[in-house]
Amino acid sequence: MTGSTFTFPRGAFVGFDHIFNDLERMASAHQKDHYPPHNVVKHNEDEYLIELAVVGFKQEHIDIQMHDGILTVKGNRDSRRDQNLYVHKGISGRKFERSFRLSEFVEVTGAMLEDGLLTIALERIIPDEKRPRKISINNNLRGKNDTTSPELLNESV
Repeated sequence: MTGSTFTFPRGAFVGFDHIFNDLERMASAHQKDHYPPHNVVKHNEDEYLIELAVVGFKQEHIDIQMHDGILTVKGNRDSRRDQNLYVHKGISGRKFERSFRLSEFVEVTGAMLEDGLLTIALERIIPDEKRPRKISINNNLRGKNDTTSPELLNESV
């Protein structure tokens, strides 16, 4: 999806302003800064991984928070050595903040830092009341134990 710009027809969506604002804010922020580089991996319909390249950061330098559907990863560490000693510095160790807007029912199930790669596991967990369910036909509008149906329909007996 690189190289093309899509403009949403805002007039066709009523009450979705906050979503459009979030999308525009995140798209704008993403264009400005690509540090640290990251991957989003989709294993199946319900499981995702976010991988961030955080070489030089230790666990105590990284903060992961989830609030109102936004996953925020922050990294901050002191310089490893005097900056004047570098002849060439190609490995960045600057502080960062990266945010990801998660879909409804997506939860963080774990995080791991190994070999300079921070991996955050995500899973979409749909509550039972939101899952599709089969409605049985039992010729009773109140439930299977009730046998008085005329009152339910406001019919006279």
